[in-house]
Amino acid sequence: MMYNAIVNQPVIEAERFRLRPVRRSDAGLIAMYTADERVARGTRSIPHPLPPGISDNFVARAMEDDRNEDVWIIDGAQNGDREVLGVISLTHLEREQSQLGYWVAPAFWNTGIASAAVQALVQANPQANRTIFAEVFQDNPASARVLTNAGFEYIGDAESHSIARDANVPTWTYIRKMV
Repeated sequence: MMYNAIVNQPVIEAERFRLRPVRRSDAGLIAMYTADERVARGTRSIPHPLPPGISDNFVARAMEDDRNEDVWIIDGAQNGDREVLGVISLTHLEREQSQLGYWVAPAFWNTGIASAAVQALVQANPQANRTIFAEVFQDNPASARVLTNAGFEYIGDAESHSIARDANVPTWTYIRKMV
């Protein structure tokens, strides 16, 4: 039997799920969910249509020892739900700062999963950040509410390129000071 090494990244327990490091076995569900155009269009980096191998490459990068992004699976299996409900990540920046990113499978939209995942990650603060940034597309006010519910403050408008949209999209930028 072959075991996959899991990089040094904490498991974060929440009431309805756990945030755990990515495993190779997650690639199939990640591919299924991110192939949904609604998920891809809500992110900067997921293409649509989803090319073959993208989720495998994502999983491989998330498991590298020298990665610049820590990725957790929102795993509901312990509570009888699906093993992959979504993904949440922190990308390392300079000066004890990170950028938060997340997506949730459409079947779990409007269930509080995103809010609970962001709150659990912020409370755990696994990278010992002083500041966490996040941005959401302006046509996604539900994601903006997720951030404000977790104590993030709006700091301004910007824009980011969305691969799925093949366009620059207006964003709202948020900050959460941890100290």
